Amino acid sequence: MAYKITDACISCGACAGECPVGAIAEGDGQYVIDANSCIDCGACTGACPTDAIIEG
Repeated sequence: MAYKITDACISCGACAGECPVGAIAEGDGQYVIDANSCIDCGACTGACPTDAIIEG
């Protein structure tokens, strides 16, 4: 199950730099995770300062 970014996202971009497969990109107002590219590693969750990334 891919991770997803909630409305708590502040668009800091910290998560995008941690994703080993480049599945995170800047979206409209907040970052988004491409569920088809996400490998469920969880590297992004530790990088998020607002805990906006959840398994989903």
